Amino acid sequence: MSLVEEFLTTNEEQQIIDAIKSAEDHTSGEIRVHIENSSEKPPLERAKEVFCYLKMNETKLQNGVLFYVAVDSHQFAIYGDKGIYEQVPHNFWDDEKDLVINHFSKKQNAKGLVLAIEKVGEKLKELYPVTIDNSNELSNEISKG
Repeated sequence: MSLVEEFLTTNEEQQIIDAIKSAEDHTSGEIRVHIENSSEKPPLERAKEVFCYLKMNETKLQNGVLFYVAVDSHQFAIYGDKGIYEQVPHNFWDDEKDLVINHFSKKQNAKGLVLAIEKVGEKLKELYPVTIDNSNELSNEISKG
């Protein structure tokens, strides 16, 4: 079994998917989680690549957020699209990133991601409230590479 497969149990994956669905019920924003073994690139640079690969840069309001995890190389990043990036302070993602990393260090991988998804969801709700024509533009499933 690969490190990616060991990172979360099936139940924990479902908890994360449920957190994404719940957050997206209150916003037009889109949240994804991507987990892969490793990357030789800096985590934020790799997150940006994955963001585009998952077509998160094609959302109507440019309001997607990616949680990127490289399990073996112990890397983590949160990447927000242009629409969000321009509306939040430069250090906006630091608290959520610290929250996730703190839980990762305690082997509480799912809990850290769920809590951070909830916090990001609150900010997305504030910036991009749900609209009448709100549609889920992206899958809520965890992508793996």
